[in-house]
Amino acid sequence: MTELEAEPGTVRPGGRTARVRAAVLRAAGDALAEHGFAHLDLADVARRAEVGKTTVYRRWGTVPGLVADLLTEMAEGSLPRTETGSLLGDLRANARLVRRTLTDPRQGRLFQAILAAATCDARTAEALHRFYEIRVNEWAPCVSQAAERGEVPPGTDAAEVIRAVSAPLYYRLLTNAAPLDEAAEEQAARAAASAAAAGAFVPDARRADSSA
Repeated sequence: MTELEAEPGTVRPGGRTARVRAAVLRAAGDALAEHGFAHLDLADVARRAEVGKTTVYRRWGTVPGLVADLLTEMAEGSLPRTETGSLLGDLRANARLVRRTLTDPRQGRLFQAILAAATCDARTAEALHRFYEIRVNEWAPCVSQAAERGEVPPGTDAAEVIRAVSAPLYYRLLTNAAPLDEAAEEQAARAAASAAAAGAFVPDARRADSSA
């Protein structure tokens, strides 16, 4: 697929076009945080970004296309992983980053809107999956390094450990069942680290447990 044939929202240009993309994606994020996916309108995004409507329609084509590009930008712009020298320390850093993102007034509402949209829109769901795949892959090496240090068993599924850190934090975000605070952050990191050290994320161990 050539650049001219590329799906809307997938081209990575430079110069003025890059500035237009940044303005449009910022406007789209603001609109999503304020009104949710159902009320996201390309014409309104163009107005907020102070660009022509035809530019937005030509470049992104649809609301899901725009949201997909927004998620790509968010994944690429996320902070890199932190190396502390221990698995618990690294998972604490991961949990801290997730919690601070989800409790940010703008980012928290933005993620809630995108998560809601992903339940009813296949393209948004696919884009969200890619976003988390990028972020999980960024942090997975801390588990591999922990295995080399003997903190977790060989064969520990690094991606599952990272998902285990963020899952309870997202649960709190979506259900408001409990505060999304520093105590929740610490609990999520400790629970994932303890389970990993006990071998809960070794695939062979899971299979053996299920057949016992």
